[in-house]
Amino acid sequence: MSQILSKSPKHCAKQGLSIDKSYKKLFFAFSAFFTIVLAFIFLIWLILHPAKPQFSLREADIYQLNLSGPHLLNSSIQLTLLSKNPNNKVGIYYDDLQAYAAYKGQQITVDTSLPPFYQGHEESNLLTAFLEGTGLPVAPSFAYEVRRDQTSGRIVLNYKANGKLRWKVGTWVSGRYRFNVNCVSVMAFGPTAPTGPLSSIRGTQCSTAV
Repeated sequence: MSQILSKSPKHCAKQGLSIDKSYKKLFFAFSAFFTIVLAFIFLIWLILHPAKPQFSLREADIYQLNLSGPHLLNSSIQLTLLSKNPNNKVGIYYDDLQAYAAYKGQQITVDTSLPPFYQGHEESNLLTAFLEGTGLPVAPSFAYEVRRDQTSGRIVLNYKANGKLRWKVGTWVSGRYRFNVNCVSVMAFGPTAPTGPLSSIRGTQCSTAV
């Protein structure tokens, strides 16, 4: 005769309670571990407190800026920016970099991509891009605004860059943060046609937002 073994409901309840306690202990252990890791990273972040990168306009030369139709613009500009990492303990990865030129709030070149790069502690890098546009639509007032600037003897352009950056502390690398750069360039622009490209009068410090 075969013997059938059965466990009482009370025994099953005790076993289930024991398993629940084990899972809870494991959950609390993992939670405590991740909390300590996050607190440690946050503490390092507060101690190092990385400063945002600095950009300045080194050179901007306009080779072409004319209308091919009533409201269509052709443009070509050579741009050189200086990028500096002011941090002595934090490196910076730059990703998805793009640059373009604007005039009185209107984009006058297409977005131009720049290669990604890493910037070490207190390191500086020159960034060069050739900005251009063919048949770009502009506002009806564009030609009037340019003629007025030509009469005043100078033209002001904005050179803008944007992308994503990651902070690097030791072997730890942060998530991505979007940043925007705005550089203002003042160029001599008289009534007579220049023999060469229009060049920026002086280098300027750019504003950077992260």
